[in-house]
Amino acid sequence: MGPRTPLLILFLLSWLGPLQGQQHHLVEYMEHRLAALEERLAQCQDQSSRHAAELRDFKNKMLPLLEVAEKEREALRTEADTISGRVDRLEREVDYLETQNPALPCVEVDEKVTGGPGAKGKGRRNEKYDMVTDCGYTISQVRSMKILKRFGGPAGLWTKDPLGPAEKIYVLDGTQNDTAFVFPRLRDFTLAMAARKASRVRVPFPWVGTGQLVYGGFLYYARRPPGGPGGGGELENTLQLIKFHLANRTVVDSSVFPAEGLIPPYGLTADTYIDLAADEEGLWAVYATREDDRHLCLAKLDPQTLDTEQQWDTPCPRENAEAAFVICGTLYVVYNTRPASRARIQCSFDASGTLTPERAALPYFPRRYGAHASLRYNPRERQLYAWDDGYQIVYKLEMRKKEEEV
Repeated sequence: MGPRTPLLILFLLSWLGPLQGQQHHLVEYMEHRLAALEERLAQCQDQSSRHAAELRDFKNKMLPLLEVAEKEREALRTEADTISGRVDRLEREVDYLETQNPALPCVEVDEKVTGGPGAKGKGRRNEKYDMVTDCGYTISQVRSMKILKRFGGPAGLWTKDPLGPAEKIYVLDGTQNDTAFVFPRLRDFTLAMAARKASRVRVPFPWVGTGQLVYGGFLYYARRPPGGPGGGGELENTLQLIKFHLANRTVVDSSVFPAEGLIPPYGLTADTYIDLAADEEGLWAVYATREDDRHLCLAKLDPQTLDTEQQWDTPCPRENAEAAFVICGTLYVVYNTRPASRARIQCSFDASGTLTPERAALPYFPRRYGAHASLRYNPRERQLYAWDDGYQIVYKLEMRKKEEEV
């Protein structure tokens, strides 16, 4: 080794000394951080153990309470089933008693309906209607009820075209609207997102009330013209009937309804001024006027021209009426109470004179949600399509001959 070797060793030792000091400080820092982490982990473990013990205690306390709640729930369910069975039995007993002791028809007899000094004689008014078909049936009872779904607001109308496709469904929501929903079949209407399956048809003038009707590919509805009911002017309390072609989406005819001083025909349905109906005989209109604000009027319309062929002053009161429909030339008026209860057909008027009020059945409708905003009879199916507080309901009817006794 040369004379420079000791110098080199001394240089290396002087350079490694500071490095060893830095490593010693780094080791001490890491040991301190690890000790802090271990302390925190120990605290977390203690807290987890304490929380687990609290959860076990809470579970032990809640299990008996849950068992008691389950027993009470089962007891309430059993009690509810018992009450429901009693109510159903009571309903059957009430229906039986009503069939054995039917209520008197809700008819008021006065000079107007008996042909006295107050009787009207305008043209073909109050003349007997000559049937154009051999239809001779009347309602025997409401056989069953089926609730389809809930769609739209509390007031509206849903129906089928008795002369059109048997599956197509038409829905008109609201009492003042201009857009109708058309569903290709009933199954599409019952889906959860039904509106996506429907096509929309917009009419040029908004309808008023729930008296619309789909018949022979046309939408018939009442329009409130400028100065119509509530608007003042020369057309105060008049309505215009619109015939709208659903396929072409055009208005093919219109006519001002030939009655002055129109008022809502149903005391419980204040938004409807003209209620259109269809049966085996064709197109009808139910309305009321200020001239006799106590009773309903019935008119036979020409579906082609909207002309009024005949008119009748019926003995059916407006008070507590909520809806009506026509079957084989007979008007059936449905009555209810406010607040809504069980609805009942309590007045009928046969324009042909075949069915007398004494021989007419006065059935109750099954229990449901509220009040009928609309009722539409389908002569092809012999069913009623009802709108009840936003629920769409189908009533199946049992029929009998008009000449048979109740």
